[in-house]
Amino acid sequence: MRRAYKKHKVAPDRAYNDEQVARFVNKVMSDGKKSTAQKIVYQAFDIIKAQTKKEPLEVFKLAIENASPILEVKPKRIGGATYQVPMEVRGERRLALAFRWIIDGARAKKGKPMAEKLAAELIDATNNQGSALKKKNDMHRMAEANKAFAHFAR
Repeated sequence: MRRAYKKHKVAPDRAYNDEQVARFVNKVMSDGKKSTAQKIVYQAFDIIKAQTKKEPLEVFKLAIENASPILEVKPKRIGGATYQVPMEVRGERRLALAFRWIIDGARAKKGKPMAEKLAAELIDATNNQGSALKKKNDMHRMAEANKAFAHFAR
């Protein structure tokens, strides 16, 4: 029998001493360039502080909370037909999806440095706007539309 997966801990980041920020930095990172990713995230936090006059960590937490989906649809094959079954999202996956959507939304914008785009996306998510929130709402809409198949969820 296979051994259970041992989830490894992420050390909290240096500036804010927060595990979620460290995870977010790791998600922003590309090609193993962690210092570049940290610069981008911390610059984004500075921009947030300048624009909103609020604590950037609070804005970040609220943005993640707003962008986190509660329901998602998963395909289930039952009797030769594939149904989109709405299911609740686990906490870990909820965070991962929120991070991914915010970062993808920032990367999709054109013409500005990444730190500015990331700050704008986080502020938008805090105000219940932006592409991350659009993705979440689309996912919830799909789950709502397929509510009839909820009894297949196991």
